[in-house]
Amino acid sequence: MENDLFATQVDPEMLPLAERIRPQNFDEVLGQTHFLSNKSAFYRILKSEQLLNLIFWGPPGTGKTSLAISLAKNLKAHFIQMNAVDAGVKDLKAACESGRTRKLQYQQKTLLFVDEIHRFNKSQQDVLLPYVEKGDVYLIGATTEYPSYELNKALLSRCQVVEFRKLPTEALEKILEKAAAELQITTKDLFLDETKQLLINTADGDARRLLNITETVIKFYKVKTDEDPFPLSVDDLEKLMGRKIIPYDKKSDQHYDCISAFIKSMRGSDPDAALYYCARMLEGGEDPSFIVRRMIIFASEDIGNADPRALTMATSCLQAVEAIGMPEARINIGQVVTYLASCPKSNKAYLAINAAIEYVQKSGTPELPVHLRSSSKGQGYLYPHSYPKSYVKQSYWPPQTKPETFYEPSNSGFEKNISEYLRWLKE
Repeated sequence: MENDLFATQVDPEMLPLAERIRPQNFDEVLGQTHFLSNKSAFYRILKSEQLLNLIFWGPPGTGKTSLAISLAKNLKAHFIQMNAVDAGVKDLKAACESGRTRKLQYQQKTLLFVDEIHRFNKSQQDVLLPYVEKGDVYLIGATTEYPSYELNKALLSRCQVVEFRKLPTEALEKILEKAAAELQITTKDLFLDETKQLLINTADGDARRLLNITETVIKFYKVKTDEDPFPLSVDDLEKLMGRKIIPYDKKSDQHYDCISAFIKSMRGSDPDAALYYCARMLEGGEDPSFIVRRMIIFASEDIGNADPRALTMATSCLQAVEAIGMPEARINIGQVVTYLASCPKSNKAYLAINAAIEYVQKSGTPELPVHLRSSSKGQGYLYPHSYPKSYVKQSYWPPQTKPETFYEPSNSGFEKNISEYLRWLKE
């Protein structure tokens, strides 16, 4: 679990490309100019060799680990690195106790870097609190998930959240050049311009994704013969990788057009078309969580009470994606896409909540009925379970307010049962 950055030397050839070209100080971290510029207060604090408790939040491959490691090197702090996927409470306590010992015996600071900190449950996160409060360790937690949803409020309140953004094209180009410089060549020796641009577009701001492909190309370049086609065209690169490299720009209209086609295919009950658009997005590098969140919305907006299980299926799919990740999560996504596309459809619940909100916006908030208030102690309230059918006719609307009908169940799927039940109650 512990990494002494200053003692262990490893043959660079044994390291992955991403490790070999990793920034050695935080001035070399690319793309995050919004908090690493000379004018940034955060940058000046780091330059003054002060440590903070930090949460690095942002997409993969944007420099979160690199900045944590370079901070430890520059600040001469003892560095402990762990991943929440395979670390438990015992590991956490051991790391924090080590930090406490170093502080008391050697007056040395300890920087604890926890990658994927959102994978720790609330109890595991609580273990960190006393050590962070006393300065036994300085915590840097890295996460791709929204911190306010995934981290304990108590822990989050003791940390500063630093948002990492997708790397811009210029940063990815510099990273490519640095990778090529490993061979004392340039990217022009490796790729045609159109191939290089396709690679950068496909990476979508993720340096790790970019370097994974580039490393394969560099290994091929090292053993090339005169017959090998360098610099590589797009076709050459796809032959080398054994797959098509699908251009999919998540910032372009294609991003929105593809998710739109996906949703409309499910709404139109065409599971095959829905699977096709889902596959296009996944193969293009779309965040699977983005796709599944749209499926959760779809489950209530377009299926609703026609099949109440749809929402459970969709939310369970998001849990599966977070628990196992890609590529295995494609199986869960495929199952739920086919289920949602093949369900009975109804937008009645969606229309009902919109109508209710519009009504409240127009009518305001009149006084509540006395018999429904908690302060009335039930005075005048008719308890439905005391009556046949567990139903009794009484007004649930504010006085002087005309009752409205917002929800009109359809005859589709399970919602037909709801419609029949509501009619039966009032017979």
